[in-house]
Amino acid sequence: MNRELLGIDVGGSSVKLARVAVDTGQVLGRLQSVPTPVPSDPQRVLQVALEHPLAAATAGPVGLAFPAVVKDGRARTAANVDPSWVGFDAPAWFAERCGRSCAFLNDADAAGLAEMRFGAGRGVRGVVFVLTLGTGIGSAPFVDGHLLPNSELGHMAVAGLGEVEAEAYASARTRTALGLDWAAWVARLDRVLAEVQRLFWPDLFILGGAVSERFAEWGPLLRCPVEVRAAALGASAGAIGAAIAAHERYNP
Repeated sequence: MNRELLGIDVGGSSVKLARVAVDTGQVLGRLQSVPTPVPSDPQRVLQVALEHPLAAATAGPVGLAFPAVVKDGRARTAANVDPSWVGFDAPAWFAERCGRSCAFLNDADAAGLAEMRFGAGRGVRGVVFVLTLGTGIGSAPFVDGHLLPNSELGHMAVAGLGEVEAEAYASARTRTALGLDWAAWVARLDRVLAEVQRLFWPDLFILGGAVSERFAEWGPLLRCPVEVRAAALGASAGAIGAAIAAHERYNP
């Protein structure tokens, strides 16, 4: 049985939606994207998602990935998003508006779930860190395929840099803002990976975000002693993972 659920991945500039076959991780049709409304308060963002044709084309639970710590169905932080999300109860909103259950989770956790089930981490045991390199640095650690949610290692201080956080030092946005070439940026990224290695001793890093699509250009410059792989699912990972989370939580 190939069950199809809606996955929504909310970002600062766009809201991505996908109809996902949760048994295979396949996006049915193609990933859809609409601009994130301004202001990007929860009601406006989620109304845009519900008005999209994909919402009507699917039934059952919805998966919602969002760039924040999510506990007990509520966003708890708002580091790079509209502060009105803090405390927002997304499952209650979906239940009231359309009578659908909602699995609400951190966006890096969602991307990590997708990569571990159907992407670069499929079948891998041991300790795996999925890192998403974008506006910030999202993190999703797994032990034998089991997720530790809401790790937020992008806010980790990097050894030797005082109070500078990892994402301020080595995110893809930082690379663009500072005009760093690949070599200069990868040297920064290596320091972040070394700090994660020092603290957690992972067996594998999986690096995602849009920059991973150019991994062939910068990956060989890495000096990390741990195996590093590019994420396999690209821009669809967050929406795929959100749908997987909805399926695993509600088992429709």
